[in-house]
Amino acid sequence: MTDRDMELDVPLADLEEFRTKMREIDRSAQNISRSLVGGLKSALVDGKSLESVFKKIALSASSRVLNSALAPLEKAAGSLFDTIIPFAKGGVVGAPALFNMGNGVSGLMGEAGPEAILPLARGADGHLGVRSAEGGRSPMPAVQINVTAQDAESFRRSEAQVSAMVARAVGRGRRGL
Repeated sequence: MTDRDMELDVPLADLEEFRTKMREIDRSAQNISRSLVGGLKSALVDGKSLESVFKKIALSASSRVLNSALAPLEKAAGSLFDTIIPFAKGGVVGAPALFNMGNGVSGLMGEAGPEAILPLARGADGHLGVRSAEGGRSPMPAVQINVTAQDAESFRRSEAQVSAMVARAVGRGRRGL
């Protein structure tokens, strides 16, 4: 087997992550070594019992291991709470996102494009539905039509034009609901 056969195609980011982990392991090993040497020195010079020295070393090492093991969990929990967005007043979800539906079930929203979140309210009749900003009532737009006529006959002749104007205003109002 030649050196050429031993080459691995490893992405640079993975290699850097490996180096970082190795430096962390090296630091931990040095810390444990210092604790062990310091403890043995205390036992020999200061007359402390070997049992208490080893207890102290074991507690120190286990504390370091526990802290490093819990670090990813702490990071994940922190990032989870950073992304909580309240929608009590409604809103729009523009990208796919998971949400809790209860009983251990998750839902996916926004997977096909933007989706609206509409808070529900119970009306006076007991029905649950979406409440508008005006408290459930749609404001009725004012429609004003001015007709100028010379006499009653000219007013009657403009009836078709007035009817068409009213029909257009009603159509625009329906689209706005």
